[in-house]
Amino acid sequence: MLDILTDNRNRTAANIRHIFSKHGGNLGENGCVGWLFKKKAVFVVEKETFDDEDSLMEIVMDAGAEDFETDDDVFEITAAPEDFNAIESALAEKGIETASAEITQVPDTTVKLSSDDAEKMQKLLDALDEDDDVQNVYGNYEFE
Repeated sequence: MLDILTDNRNRTAANIRHIFSKHGGNLGENGCVGWLFKKKAVFVVEKETFDDEDSLMEIVMDAGAEDFETDDDVFEITAAPEDFNAIESALAEKGIETASAEITQVPDTTVKLSSDDAEKMQKLLDALDEDDDVQNVYGNYEFE
């Protein structure tokens, strides 16, 4: 799914359609994959900057977080978009730095890509990144 900002819809549609067809994909209609994603506030805190998992979980859950996940070197906090400011304020109040804090589209399910498909996907992502009108790219893929 793409967020695009343009001053010439026809030119941009042709460019994006060309990028997709060149890399083995198809450009769908507006909103055709939107049901696969939910808008969420996502915060990432690196364990290097704050490593007290229980304390962090308590802070963000009290502020309205929906989910808290631990990875090897980061904590990922997910919340409803309307709770973004409350969680951001709670983290700032405690002096906890975030590696990233954004409202984004999160997929409901993901698909793992084989090495060949992952390579094709990376080429498509690179081509989309080069287009000036493309603001954000969201996907439901996972690289192996």
